[in-house]
Amino acid sequence: MRGTKSARAYGAMMALGSIFTILTLTACQSTPKWVKTGVYTGSDAKAFYSTGEVMGIRNEPLAWDVAENRARAQMVKILSTYTAYLMRDYAASTVGSDLKRTTEEQHVEEATKTFAAATLNGVRPVDRYKDEKKGIYYVVVKMELEDVKDMIVQSRELNSQMRDYVRKNADRAFERLEKEEQKREAPMQKPKE
Repeated sequence: MRGTKSARAYGAMMALGSIFTILTLTACQSTPKWVKTGVYTGSDAKAFYSTGEVMGIRNEPLAWDVAENRARAQMVKILSTYTAYLMRDYAASTVGSDLKRTTEEQHVEEATKTFAAATLNGVRPVDRYKDEKKGIYYVVVKMELEDVKDMIVQSRELNSQMRDYVRKNADRAFERLEKEEQKREAPMQKPKE
């Protein structure tokens, strides 16, 4: 009888230990914030980040490649997009012989055409995550500011004045952004007592 009680106690402890282990591992593999928000904030302030995702592909290496390529495509959209926009708007109001009766009509058309193409050098994956339940693969890619500047210099679509302006002002713009972020963070930080 005594051996049965200790075997049950041992079994119960093993079950509790297993549950604790599973809960701990699940907590450690929680969904990253950037997956939930869609915004990746890397530690390098002088870099551009973009994300890509894919679902429905069972071949895992292929899924990772597709997610990475989609992140690269998103980077191209961020850095080099030409958009043409057209909107036509027509409105009319007609009054008949009876001034109390009017006829109203309107017609609105909107068309947007977007094109993006660029050669990306120096873009590399920096983070990735797989949602096991949904089968979604997420990848973050990063492009350093220096690589962006090189891309712009090599771009045939920008004229020489624009290339020179970007080259001269890119670093300064990032430094100003960092200073503004520090100003915004300073009031939030409470002084230590």
